[in-house]
Amino acid sequence: MRILGIDPGYGTTGFGLVDAQRGSNRLLRCGVITTPPGADFSARLEMIYEDMRKLLELAQPEAVAIEELFFGHNVTTAIGVAQSRGVILLAIQQAGLSVFSYKPMQVKQAVVGYGNATKHQVQDMTKRLLQLTELPKPDDAADAIAIALCHARSSTSLLAGLQNK
Repeated sequence: MRILGIDPGYGTTGFGLVDAQRGSNRLLRCGVITTPPGADFSARLEMIYEDMRKLLELAQPEAVAIEELFFGHNVTTAIGVAQSRGVILLAIQQAGLSVFSYKPMQVKQAVVGYGNATKHQVQDMTKRLLQLTELPKPDDAADAIAIALCHARSSTSLLAGLQNK
């Protein structure tokens, strides 16, 4: 299964494309979609939407996994990220793809085996699971890869199989 993981943001949106076969995962591509900080916010959302449409067309994923928002202390940033996530979800919907949302703690649990794992632990385990020589950069791309791996592990679990029956 070809899974596109997405770590939404309005300045930087990470993506990671993983080929997940039973017990074996391979990184196909990763990177970021960026928008210029000085641009009008509406224009930034349009850039994210258009770049996401192009990415979906090029990547041809079978499923898309995206991180759910975590509202920390900065509500203003969270609102902007939520709007970015909205245009990303629109692009995915228009492409006719299945989308799966995961909370940060679910991603950590699936990748590391511990829901309170640190960012470094998630990145290190991502590197190990994909047998990479170095950590994917930038961090947003690495996070997106972890989200794709989370879906790969969640979608092939025994529980997922039972829910489909």
